[in-house]
Amino acid sequence: MGFDGEFAKPGSPVDTHIEKFTEESNEALITMAKKTPSTETFALRPFTPYEEKKGEEYMNDNQKAHFRQLLLNWRSELMEEVDRTVSHMKDEAANFPDPADRASQEEEFSLELRTRDRERKLIKKIDSTLELIENDDYGYCDACGVEIGIRRLEARPTATLCVDCKTLAEIKEKQIGG
Repeated sequence: MGFDGEFAKPGSPVDTHIEKFTEESNEALITMAKKTPSTETFALRPFTPYEEKKGEEYMNDNQKAHFRQLLLNWRSELMEEVDRTVSHMKDEAANFPDPADRASQEEEFSLELRTRDRERKLIKKIDSTLELIENDDYGYCDACGVEIGIRRLEARPTATLCVDCKTLAEIKEKQIGG
């Protein structure tokens, strides 16, 4: 069986299989979307978005508690990932006689460690954000001092710039970077 173009023709066994697979995949996605709970997901676990009350003061105690809990949950998830990585690397560490197998394992470990390094930096950022909450400096733009906003902070709890200042910073970065 060669690549003579037969497999690509409409109605061929492969084409029929791909069509059936696509239909099943679409049905599975629709089913998953219907089963998704009303709470949105943050990182890996679901969370309930903060419900602002009319006339409520920005960054009051309830809002700070909401974001503190959000950050602590996120930090906890990241720490669990670190523990999983350590145990995975201990369990999977083997001295393969085949150089290709050994190289594959080293590459896998390298990618995993790079990801954990990014997460380690994120944990530091989460810790500094928790400090901002304790010092009543959380939720205000570092550049201009305006409110960052509840929805932006829920999307990126470690944000330190409002949307406008972040946009300007990204534009400047693009101009400098090339």
